[in-house]
Amino acid sequence: MSEALPEMISLGAKLAQHARTQGDRPAISCGAETLTYAQLHGRSNRMARGLAAKGVRFGDLVTIGFPNSVDFATAAYAVWKLGATPQPVSFRLPRGELAAIVELAKSPVVIADFDHVLDVPVLKAADILALSDDESDLPDLVPPILKAPTSGGSTGRPKLILAGQPGVAAKETPEVGGFRLRPVDTVLIPAPLYHNAPFGMLTSATSLGAHVILTPRFDPEGTLKEIQSRKATWVYLVPTMMNRIWHLPESVRSAYDLSTVETLWHMAAPCPAWLKEAFIHWIAPGEVMELYAGTEAQAVTIITGSEWLTHRGSVGKVTIGEMKVLGEDGAELPPGEVGEIYMRRAAGTPETYKYVGATAKVSADGWESLGDLGYFDAEGYLYLADRRTDMILVGGSNVYPAEIEAALDEHPAVESCAVIGLPDDDLGARIHAIVNAKGQVSADDLRAHVKDRLVSYKQPRSYEFVDEPVRDDAGKVRRTALRDARVAAAKTTA
Repeated sequence: MSEALPEMISLGAKLAQHARTQGDRPAISCGAETLTYAQLHGRSNRMARGLAAKGVRFGDLVTIGFPNSVDFATAAYAVWKLGATPQPVSFRLPRGELAAIVELAKSPVVIADFDHVLDVPVLKAADILALSDDESDLPDLVPPILKAPTSGGSTGRPKLILAGQPGVAAKETPEVGGFRLRPVDTVLIPAPLYHNAPFGMLTSATSLGAHVILTPRFDPEGTLKEIQSRKATWVYLVPTMMNRIWHLPESVRSAYDLSTVETLWHMAAPCPAWLKEAFIHWIAPGEVMELYAGTEAQAVTIITGSEWLTHRGSVGKVTIGEMKVLGEDGAELPPGEVGEIYMRRAAGTPETYKYVGATAKVSADGWESLGDLGYFDAEGYLYLADRRTDMILVGGSNVYPAEIEAALDEHPAVESCAVIGLPDDDLGARIHAIVNAKGQVSADDLRAHVKDRLVSYKQPRSYEFVDEPVRDDAGKVRRTALRDARVAAAKTTA
């Protein structure tokens, strides 16, 4: 007999429940500012009324462009309480890209600190709150779409990914929810909320009644300080953050007490094996968890740190939906052979997403690809290679940038890097490394570093040093855009 599904209520009703039962418990902290559950509920009610006065209605997508802050969380709940959908975007977006996203979303307003002039109002938190002082409860509405994150993908053209689930939470709070989150947890999220995973973690943690700690921006040592001072029990990071933390001087890392951490999740980008192993041994006895999936969430793999030590490099077994690896001819490949990863939701389950501004890549029999390459081993553990659009063909050999980037990241001076293929008359493509480094490091230093780590045809032929991080705080990098910019520059100087 199947287990009965829990009764679900709207996210707004769930927040009201927390305000009644644990109103004095901290809900969201960022820097020196903290909102209790009662304050988050009251302030989001007030903001919802302000948004309604500006034309936000049930079913709308509402663009939110704040940095990590209590305002971001307040705005999300205000939108949900109107039966609308938060559509988070980076607070650094230039006007053109923002305008294209707002047009796709048909957003009636943008909630942000942008100075951009758009065809719709751009409202700061204070502007919206000034429109109402009424913090009483609103009529209960269930948002039909939980969230609508944005993705540029490899093409750079924006698309929206509408979640397949509504904005609801379990009426009876479980002791342990998804992602090993618990109501008693102190949850640290230094990653930007405009990305899908951090935003999803914020949603899950607050619906459980946990205390969420946000940081306005990622700082390696600052993250360790937050863990120690807040006694964080649950932490979300991406590999770029892990790398920057690990490259702190050992004396700095060891100065902080991380013994309260029971669960550390990482995802969003491949994690170099050496870095993953370092964190597993450092965080012990806490568990280092990894998840692989797209924002589309058709299927998911999960692996614990304990499992990973016996399946080094894997992202785990499929726990939700289905996955398989196909070759160029569309045939399923046996264990150990690299091909394109296809996935689909479990039979009988509702759709997990819908694109606005893009079309899914679907096989003849209904399986979908996000463009990732990888293989399964004989035990069913999945290993990632890279994205098909990022693969470099060097003299007939397939080269995966992630492998080279992982080797470069081991150098203590490398803060972040990206590897692309540039046109080459002889080999078809030459490997070019774009590196953001600290201190004095030269191309020759990096050549010597990778010499014993990579076969010769995988070693970068050229290096470029830049002053800004190559990846954003969520570990994302647009290799296609980096390549196109350099190819265009070379043409103009030819």
